[in-house]
Amino acid sequence: MVRSRRPMQFVKMHGAGNDFVLVDGRDGLQADWPEVARRVCDRHFGVGADGLILVRNSDRADFRMLVWNPDGSQTEMCGNGIRCFGRYLLDGPAQGRDALAVETAAGVLTVTARGSTSWLQVSMGQPILNAPDIPVAVDAKPVLDLPLPELGIAVSCVSVGNPHAVQFVADVQAVELAELGPKVERHPLFPRRVNFHVCQVLSPERLILRSWERGVGLTLACGTGAAAAMVAARLKDLASDVVRVRVPGGELELAWDGAGEVLMTGPAEYVFRGELCEI
Repeated sequence: MVRSRRPMQFVKMHGAGNDFVLVDGRDGLQADWPEVARRVCDRHFGVGADGLILVRNSDRADFRMLVWNPDGSQTEMCGNGIRCFGRYLLDGPAQGRDALAVETAAGVLTVTARGSTSWLQVSMGQPILNAPDIPVAVDAKPVLDLPLPELGIAVSCVSVGNPHAVQFVADVQAVELAELGPKVERHPLFPRRVNFHVCQVLSPERLILRSWERGVGLTLACGTGAAAAMVAARLKDLASDVVRVRVPGGELELAWDGAGEVLMTGPAEYVFRGELCEI
């Protein structure tokens, strides 16, 4: 059992139903963070969340964001998580500002409040389309309609700071995602595993997305996954430069002009505050 030397304050937040336990560790708070993530993210014996977010000071940006999955693995970036991270700081330590530079394992990204701190935009950088850099164990750029014959599907792959595989389908509800997701996540073509999504195109401006997240499982939303799906759809001439992506927990807006950075806009909401006395 991991025990903190003093009670650990946390904030529970969510972005379109993708929920997180956020801990402010700017004072140097130390713990076995993978073990903390496994315990606090448990929905029966812990707080319950899709991930643990830690706030740190940064030498490269205004703040640094670290994210762990419920299985204790660390992820490079989290689109819904960084909006929650941004709201927490813009409402507190960075109050009075409307934008922050955030250091992540995927680089320094900008979070901007759009009218209020509950609705934020993230500049997510340029999507990575070269297979070895995603990474995918093939030689292609971009990676569109890559067959996975043993699973009977084809996927399009994009990295938006973390790796994603998207299957375009006629009906996202018809896919047994809980069964298919773990098979795609751990497919040998993905050396660092992969986030898997099924995407239905309603129109060039409207997508529906369901997600199986690497190290998490089924989630109500995946921000980087929505961005990856939008990029893949645009590369396949299925989407326009700006789309609304409906996810089980709400909606996100994605914008990409085919060359520059991906912009994601969506909600960030508080659920409750608490104290971890023993973890």
